[in-house]
Amino acid sequence: MNIRNKEGYMDRTPYEAIKAIEKKRQPRFDYHPLVYICSPYAGDINENVRNAQRYSRFAVEKGYLPITPHLLFPQFLDDGLQSERELGMFFGIVLMIKCTQVWVFGERISSGMRIEIDKARCKGYKVRYFSSDCIPVALNYQ
Repeated sequence: MNIRNKEGYMDRTPYEAIKAIEKKRQPRFDYHPLVYICSPYAGDINENVRNAQRYSRFAVEKGYLPITPHLLFPQFLDDGLQSERELGMFFGIVLMIKCTQVWVFGERISSGMRIEIDKARCKGYKVRYFSSDCIPVALNYQ
């Protein structure tokens, strides 16, 4: 793009207009803080996976990058084997340390969620609670 017109004089108007159009075409990636998604996995796995996907989408819509280990690790670890379940829990905790907050979803706290919440509190992470409908609640599970 030439910044000079056909007579050789500086003409920033068309230059700036085309630059603005090109900038709009490029995807805009702003900073998204990482948030750890804590929700049930065991039990009705199909329903719990759908819920975790919905909770992750909610986080994205709120401007966060969700880390949802129970959507990732069961893809290659067997939650039915205690040793692999523990490994998956450990991997999740490792990822949690990169997150700015821990978001807990649902009305039921599973044993795995309890481990995650306890670890988050022990480390002093901000823990927020949401209903299964993604509405913030002021519950403090003990």
